[in-house]
Amino acid sequence: MDAEELRSAYIGFFKERGHAQIASASLVPENDPTVLFTTAGMHPLVPYLLGESHPMGKRLVNCQKCIRTGDIDDVGDSGHLTFFEMLGNWSLGDYFKKESIGFSYDFLIRVLGFKPDQLAVTAFEGRGTIPRDEETADIWRSLGMRDDQIFFYGMKDNWWGPAGITGPCGPDTEIFYDNGQPKCCDDCGPSCHCGKYTEIWNNVFMEYFKDDKGDYTPLKQKNVDTGMGLERVIRILQGVPSVYESTIFKNLIDGIARVSGREYEGENIRMFRIIADHVRASTFMLADGVMPAKIGRGYILRRLIRRASRYMSQLGYDEAFMADLAEIVIADYGDTYPELRKNEKMTKMAMSGEENKFRKTLRKGLRHFDSMASENEGRELMDGEQVFRLYDTYGFPIELTAELARERGLKVDLEDFESRFKEHQDKSRSGAEQTFKGGLADHGEATTRLHTATHLLDSALRKVIDPNITQRGSNITAERLRFDFNLDRKVTPEEIAQIEALVNEAIKADLQVICEEMPYEEAQKRNAIGVFGDKYGEKVKVYTIGDVSCEICGGPHVKRTGELQGFKITKEESSAAGIRRIRAVVGKFD
Repeated sequence: MDAEELRSAYIGFFKERGHAQIASASLVPENDPTVLFTTAGMHPLVPYLLGESHPMGKRLVNCQKCIRTGDIDDVGDSGHLTFFEMLGNWSLGDYFKKESIGFSYDFLIRVLGFKPDQLAVTAFEGRGTIPRDEETADIWRSLGMRDDQIFFYGMKDNWWGPAGITGPCGPDTEIFYDNGQPKCCDDCGPSCHCGKYTEIWNNVFMEYFKDDKGDYTPLKQKNVDTGMGLERVIRILQGVPSVYESTIFKNLIDGIARVSGREYEGENIRMFRIIADHVRASTFMLADGVMPAKIGRGYILRRLIRRASRYMSQLGYDEAFMADLAEIVIADYGDTYPELRKNEKMTKMAMSGEENKFRKTLRKGLRHFDSMASENEGRELMDGEQVFRLYDTYGFPIELTAELARERGLKVDLEDFESRFKEHQDKSRSGAEQTFKGGLADHGEATTRLHTATHLLDSALRKVIDPNITQRGSNITAERLRFDFNLDRKVTPEEIAQIEALVNEAIKADLQVICEEMPYEEAQKRNAIGVFGDKYGEKVKVYTIGDVSCEICGGPHVKRTGELQGFKITKEESSAAGIRRIRAVVGKFD
């Protein structure tokens, strides 16, 4: 079974059981300030997990493209990926544990052909007033799972949420593939990292609400949120040691070999894997409108492109190559994700531009190394701080620095470097966790007002500057909104004044904000704006604000524009090449 066959089988299985298929959302979250990228299938469903009705019903299924960046430095081993696909099914106040677990088991056993003995599962062991989840364990037992296949763990392993201090949360049950190797110890289980167990599916049961006092109360609407990693399952089904040996990466690996003139073997394996992962992730990011930049999403993209370029240089190829490999990604995934073909020209141009820019930086780094080497003449070890600075500033891998040092008769202080690198890595991961944790956006009153203001701002930009302006991202907190849009010049002070005037005019008019569910084709006929040009399901929610704005959106929104009181732009700046950014606030202003 290949990736296309697995997607089709999964979607078909759940559609037969009453689930409506929804499209994969953009990698750029529409209205979630807690994440840089969509990291799970539940992110686009935030409003509906919090109680809003979904236009496609209470049972949903999809294959969601995802990006996770906390472990970029670990990419190259057999398991870590930056971009991946998550197969998911959801129940929004419909079925719960019994049905969810039954669906998962049936699909794995009857459709994919797993044997019951090849599986292990986990359940929540209980804490405080929340009991041990024997209900989940009993369901697994009823399906034929033995007690030695069922493991109980605490909140660290088998509890999800809330995203913040308060909110929906609950226990989960995780499904693992047991590869049959001997246990590493008497306590060996799915929480062990010896390699015996691979997590393939997670079913989250959102049945509690945690309040600001730390108390848990049962939710009126119980939801199920599931996710199955497509790449992990394909690796197991195809019986290969890592996903990079599966058909998912075959064409990319072959392409790297053709371009570099090297083979996927020995010391080259890790470099091949890094290049393949980063090219794939970068291609998808660019297709969803992310551009290389110094901060945020653009910084992550720039890092991936430069890292891939660096490792291709180590393979002996010093020309721009990523655009050629991006063609492979687009050919492999274009039928499933049409945005790849739609944005192919822009993707390849951005990749080549960033590569060429980095090669100039690389040359500067080599000159800096020469200076460092001269400073360390007569010494046995190169200072670890200098070596790390070379890595951090110019993107030099430690392997390259060590090789250059050996040619000068020097060694690098690896212990000092590794200490500094670990400190850097810990800080990066800590920041990533703060940025990426949870995924449930703030739906408070202040945030709701600011989100509604983005609709008015979007409309004003189109009227004042260009009707072809499109949103390229947003970030909304309780204090302000941040709105990115395509424009290759500064917004003039006169234009800012006009934009503010139009938005405030709509606020003063106290227009009603109307929400309607309708077929997507009807929304198109009404010229409703689809924020990211994504694919949509058969039915969508359209928010109309008088004759000012008409957008496909998931919310949240105020009832009338007068609730915003006033609107003021606080800053206009560049976000990336061809992308401008506006920051604004709402409220009463003198």
